Amino acid sequence: MGILAGTAVGLLLGIAFGGLAIRRQGLYFTMITLALAQMVFFLCLQIKATGGEDGLQGIPRGMLLGVIDLSKTLSMYYFVLAVFLAGFVFIHRVVHSPFGNVLKAIRENEPRAISLGYNAERHKLVAFILSAGLAGLAGATKAVVFQLASLTDVHWSMSGEVVLMTLVGGMGTLFGPVIGAIFVVSLDNLLAPFGSWFTVVMGVIFVACVLLFKKGFVGSLRWPLRRPRPPTDMPVPGAAA
Repeated sequence: MGILAGTAVGLLLGIAFGGLAIRRQGLYFTMITLALAQMVFFLCLQIKATGGEDGLQGIPRGMLLGVIDLSKTLSMYYFVLAVFLAGFVFIHRVVHSPFGNVLKAIRENEPRAISLGYNAERHKLVAFILSAGLAGLAGATKAVVFQLASLTDVHWSMSGEVVLMTLVGGMGTLFGPVIGAIFVVSLDNLLAPFGSWFTVVMGVIFVACVLLFKKGFVGSLRWPLRRPRPPTDMPVPGAAA
């Protein structure tokens, strides 16, 4: 029930915040989104229901469908695996659907997509709501696994970490964020003994990805495997000059 509640909260916040954020583009969109995220952080810090600085502790795992005991490590592992696979399949279906194709068109050239009759703001709002729902699902699942929900989960730096995972793995790819998440989390665990140096290392990786590996790990590996497409302005054989 806690995971469903977290997903529902994510969807509701996506509807409320998305309606404001999509009114701007580029840097202004990012600033509005970060400002709204900071408002949520402040509310979680002040409201007693969230535990304030202590967060929520001792979150019960309970029984899945009244049958599977999630307090067992193996049961929780397969449950999280099932949630991940379901989310991945859902994202794959959305990306390869007509709705996903419209989102790609808006990303590449929004004025052209609008000229073709598509409502860009409505499509961006739906994408914002879906991403918020998935974020709520991920956050609720993490809270159940660790039986803890802290303020760091709603801090603006968490958004930057997610962006870093996407850049490292490869934007515009399905497996890229997965590879990026594995890399960043593994590096986080590896550098945990060094304390604040983790932030410095993450900053260096972020700059390197922006300057050197714009396509990320998956994008850089996939790009050489693509067949070069012939230019569209090549003359047709046999045609008159």
